[in-house]
Amino acid sequence: MIKSNFFYSFIVTSLVGCKNHDIRGGVRKFPDGFRFGTATASYQVEGAWNEDGKAVNIWDHLTHTQPCIIKDCSNGDIADDSYHLYKRDVEMMRELGLDFYRFSLSWSRILPTSFPDKINEAGVQYYNNLIDELLKYNIQPIITIYHWDLPQKLQEMGGWTNPHIVDWFGDYARTAFQLFGDRVKYWITINEPYQVCNMGYGDVDLAPMLNIKGVAEYMCAKNLLLAHARAYHIYDEEFRSAQEGVIFITCNAEWYEPATENDTEAANEHNDFQWGQYTHPVFSVTGDFPPAMKKKIAAKSAAQGYPRSRLPEFTSEEIEYIRGSSDYFGLNHYSTFLVYRNESVYGHYESPSFGDDLEALTYEKNEWKIGESEFTKYVPWGFYKLLTKIRRDYNNPPIYVTENGFATYGGLNDEDRVTYYKGYLNAMLDAIDDGSDVRGYTTWSLMDNFEWKQGYTERFGLYEVDYESPNRTRTPRKSAFVYKQIVRTRELDWHYEPDIDVMTIDEGH
Repeated sequence: MIKSNFFYSFIVTSLVGCKNHDIRGGVRKFPDGFRFGTATASYQVEGAWNEDGKAVNIWDHLTHTQPCIIKDCSNGDIADDSYHLYKRDVEMMRELGLDFYRFSLSWSRILPTSFPDKINEAGVQYYNNLIDELLKYNIQPIITIYHWDLPQKLQEMGGWTNPHIVDWFGDYARTAFQLFGDRVKYWITINEPYQVCNMGYGDVDLAPMLNIKGVAEYMCAKNLLLAHARAYHIYDEEFRSAQEGVIFITCNAEWYEPATENDTEAANEHNDFQWGQYTHPVFSVTGDFPPAMKKKIAAKSAAQGYPRSRLPEFTSEEIEYIRGSSDYFGLNHYSTFLVYRNESVYGHYESPSFGDDLEALTYEKNEWKIGESEFTKYVPWGFYKLLTKIRRDYNNPPIYVTENGFATYGGLNDEDRVTYYKGYLNAMLDAIDDGSDVRGYTTWSLMDNFEWKQGYTERFGLYEVDYESPNRTRTPRKSAFVYKQIVRTRELDWHYEPDIDVMTIDEGH
């Protein structure tokens, strides 16, 4: 393993213009009121895929009809069995001393017909039990209404490319507010819209794997943003005054850094295309899709013979409906890419496609790898730059980091994950010191889970899950002990070495 202090110093000083994050100094304190949590998602942990009235979702359908499209031919039928083991999950959160737990609802578990004509009481009871167990120990629930597991019935009617999904999602969100809003004060509408649309509709990386490039992902983007805004306005107008909560969207944003001085425009456009297409409509002063994105796709579409841009336009009313529709900036972040644009990009991508519209290529440096997995790289300075750009571009919105994490191939002594978390928390503190309004931080993930097309081959958990054991035994890794220390002390100590013999509940927190 590369020594963390040397490695961190090397990558920061080897790129011009990167902030020198000093990790050799003393202990760093988090701001007063800063909150810590962990996250999971329903399909990835719940299991019980067909129990107690739950209907089929797009991941059930995909993994049952094309099982070996998943790397290890696995599925989420049982997963971590959190549907039955939720009390152990909460016990783990108590061991860590968490302030909150971010989890998602299964649309098809609550509304088996996909619509609110029938509410599945058994599914509702599961979430009631989980929420009440959390609150019993002063752990705040943060609920994600949609985290990728669309009911299969809705997918067969067009899913996120059908404009009626704005109504469907609004009805589902209203049902959730009615059922749980008396106790839940933090709502996330939709998790990672870029991944939903580009990887599921414009490619084959996620369900439903439509792979209709250059068209379907943009139809999805417009409808998804309107659906998010619908849920926001329903909460704002019908529930906020009584329930006194907050509601926001969570976007995944990796950092795209120019590979050379000549690639600044390409990197800026990559940030606009990859995450700006969802954050600019919500958080910018003007709203709407980013201007560079609109211009490039319109020009490409015209050259390709389309009668109008493949990127659907918003009406002026829709722009205003979406703009400002988020109380916080929910941010998922994992790594950084270097971006370049030269003649090799032309003809590199299918036409039409998102990649062909953007016309940029990316790569990661070999020295950014600190563990066995290729899934995530260690580039903390990219996190700092990302937080800084959000502060500058969007008038410093309050940020909740709703996911940040590192993949391994298993094992309890996860030094690489410890290095990753310390480095990224350190970079985040640098951004906070510079004025970024970051209010909370969420590790991905509480425990190992079904990692979508990677199955159970990539492990992100603070707790290791034994999938061979009948009760899905969860065992804390070294990173769990380190995270517990950070949460307990509200301090980041790079040199802290925990006693990892026994994990106990800190009743005093």
